[in-house]
Amino acid sequence: MPSVKVYNQTGKEAGSIELDDSVFAVEYNEALIHQAVVAQRNNARQGTKCTLTRTEVRGGGIKPWRQKGTGRARQGSIRSPQWTGGGVVFAPKPRDFSQKVNKQAKRGALCSALSEKLREGALTVVNEIKIEPKTKEMVKVLSALKMDKRVLVVVTDADDAVVRAAGNIQGVSTINSKQINVYDLVANAKCVMTQEAVKKIEEAYKA
Repeated sequence: MPSVKVYNQTGKEAGSIELDDSVFAVEYNEALIHQAVVAQRNNARQGTKCTLTRTEVRGGGIKPWRQKGTGRARQGSIRSPQWTGGGVVFAPKPRDFSQKVNKQAKRGALCSALSEKLREGALTVVNEIKIEPKTKEMVKVLSALKMDKRVLVVVTDADDAVVRAAGNIQGVSTINSKQINVYDLVANAKCVMTQEAVKKIEEAYKA
């Protein structure tokens, strides 16, 4: 089992914990992670974009001028795409962008991403974060833990004050352990987890 040091919120070492092999010691699978990220991003798309084709634009039923003899280019409708107010060529229409990812594939991608964070030394575990919901207090905690890049803070339901305190800090994202996902892990350079969040993730995803 991989072992990781545990720190307190002042940045001092406070022991260590053993991590589950099936969650934090999984082989890196870039293709699976890529599939999960693409699917997650596509599933977030609304797909409501819509413009009108020339057949849907109001008006333009009559030929604007006769075919020959005017000296102007021939035109059949003022709602053709080359006219101002005309239709759009290959107009985008509402569509469903969602992609399905199997449950086991999704779990595999998440465990692979977590394991890679651990191997890179980008995963920091803290025993707990007890602060008031104030930005300056969260800044102090992150500074003590030497978090100088984009960081994802993984907490549990009991850590609402942490979520509120980190809300206005640029480059810092917070997420509940129940909602942890591959995209947020990949998009942030470092990850901070409370010991309780690690426990919840292992319970949910261990093989």
